[in-house]
Amino acid sequence: MKCLYVCLLALLFSSLPGCSTAARRPLPADTFVALPVAANLDRLLKNADRDHDHKITIRDEVKSFEAISEAGGTLLVQGTYGVSVLLQELILAKDRHESSLPFRVALLEENPLARTSRLIEEIYWDDLTRKLDAAGLNRTLPDSKIKTASGLAYLYVPEKDVFGWRYYQNLKRENPAIQFELVRLPRRVSPAFFASLKDRHGLLALKVAKGEGGEPQPVPYVVPGGRFNEMYGWDSYFILRGLLQDGKLNLAEAMVDNQAYQIEHYGKILNANRSYYLSRTQPPFFTSMLRAVYEAKAPSPTRSEWLLKNLALAIREYREVWAARPRLVSKFNLSRYFDEGEGPGPEVEEGAYDAYLSPFAKEKGITPAAYLKLYEAGKIQDPRVRLLFKHDRTVRETGHDTTYRFDLRAADFLTVDLNSLLYKYETDIADLLDSEGAGSMKLNGRNETGAEWRRRAALRKNRMQALLWDEAAGNFYDFDLKNNARSGFDSATALYALWAGVATPDQARRVAARAREALLSKGGLAASSEKSRGPLHAPERPQRQWDYPYGWPPHQILAWEGLARYGMRQEAEDIATAWLLAIGKNARDFNGMVTEKYDVEKASHEAFAEYGNVGSQFSYITKEGFGWTNASIQLGRAFLPAEKLRAVEAETAAIPGK
Repeated sequence: MKCLYVCLLALLFSSLPGCSTAARRPLPADTFVALPVAANLDRLLKNADRDHDHKITIRDEVKSFEAISEAGGTLLVQGTYGVSVLLQELILAKDRHESSLPFRVALLEENPLARTSRLIEEIYWDDLTRKLDAAGLNRTLPDSKIKTASGLAYLYVPEKDVFGWRYYQNLKRENPAIQFELVRLPRRVSPAFFASLKDRHGLLALKVAKGEGGEPQPVPYVVPGGRFNEMYGWDSYFILRGLLQDGKLNLAEAMVDNQAYQIEHYGKILNANRSYYLSRTQPPFFTSMLRAVYEAKAPSPTRSEWLLKNLALAIREYREVWAARPRLVSKFNLSRYFDEGEGPGPEVEEGAYDAYLSPFAKEKGITPAAYLKLYEAGKIQDPRVRLLFKHDRTVRETGHDTTYRFDLRAADFLTVDLNSLLYKYETDIADLLDSEGAGSMKLNGRNETGAEWRRRAALRKNRMQALLWDEAAGNFYDFDLKNNARSGFDSATALYALWAGVATPDQARRVAARAREALLSKGGLAASSEKSRGPLHAPERPQRQWDYPYGWPPHQILAWEGLARYGMRQEAEDIATAWLLAIGKNARDFNGMVTEKYDVEKASHEAFAEYGNVGSQFSYITKEGFGWTNASIQLGRAFLPAEKLRAVEAETAAIPGK
């Protein structure tokens, strides 16, 4: 029986047989101690939360805390991590309306990274799951990013979704306490209609399925967390991977079904399901999601039917969104990101445009905020600013909002990441056609063949090799349409070419070497190199969140999987190890914190540029983590060999006495 030693905790119970009041003895790990919740919670926060931030972190410099047991004895918990675990467990008990907590002392010895992984599977995914039903609308309708003119929330339902429209009509009638406006979207959302939504943006409906008896059943989905309380485009791929890793196949399938609904009814997979995102998509991962779920499902006629229906929608999205103007640049037959909307994004936080607008505001002798207000009112018209907002909207479609990688000209670049993802679309479609249709089948009224899609992929690969590969630098770079040259900006997105299989073996080795030299830091891969980002100086050139020294979960996952694909397992494991060490140590030292991004130079969660760091603001316990970071933990732990994972856990373990 494993015991916890005095350096971690000790129990002094005069009421227990054989227990001396003069000595503290090792306690078996499987022991449960009954702790009164309210009394201990009140004392813990008063005595241990010294900076009053509703967390127990290393900044509190707490050495120990004596919890009072129901039996009248005390449980001595030592160290920041141990006290933070006790706080979290007391809060969970309080939320369950329990007056007494049967506290399992083994939790104090649980490794911080392992504990985080367990909580992701047991709590975080559930707390991030949403459903547009009567019980869920109060949680999904509010939007912290905008306000409507009327103060009411809006729910928009596509005109073609008759079943969904009837469901929400009935829901609104039967639940008068849920205050919202129900609006039917026109079949085609024209630029004029989109502009008319300015003061009444709202939530966009997702799929309502029919149950076995024909009853409506809104399909669940998982959100990233915090202010991102919607189903996001590319976040959903990484979330889905995490769900599959944790055995949540049905929920992963629901994510695919909701994105398929978006293609069918909104014409594209949206940045997220809010009306202000109707003009914008995000990095395309739908075939990767479709394939991951398909391969996880047991073979059956139902699986085949599900695949073919969604494969047809994937092909439609490919042809109508990515292989068509304005995103297709026909001169090069490669694609770019391009938001079809105009003007500032309604969801963008106040002050976010100040650095961009500062030069134009100075020309008028006013502040950036005043300039923006006049521009939105139509009292200032400047084609330079109009173009700036077009590029700003487009950088948000890239998912990398914001970065100096595009120099305020995001629509001017044929990017490595987008074209790698589209190459993956083409090869995925070919593979799935071969798997289910013997290489050929009729979809969307056309005969689709695996051979044709492989030809498309080969052509894209050749164009990428010619245009995006820099032989001298040994790296893939975005192509700048305005300057007719490769950008030379070192970005983690170069590794997408490995993940998708675009690179040759020699190119893969050179990209890996470049990434190790320019991007790899203490806590993982930075989004860009420090040299490419350039010097910072406020207010004209502030830190951007998708640049050095910040690192993001999608880049880590795609990098380690891409490197492994080309046999560079050691290099891949180095990235996963650095990333998990950073997350584990931050979770240990900061009350279980899991955030959307990290400062990889310092291996710290203190990465607050632009929008703060979602996941860092919570009270007592995080119940969400952050969607794609949760996934990176689960996938990273599964990716590392057992001995390396043990080494990571040893290095992130609680430090006795601290």
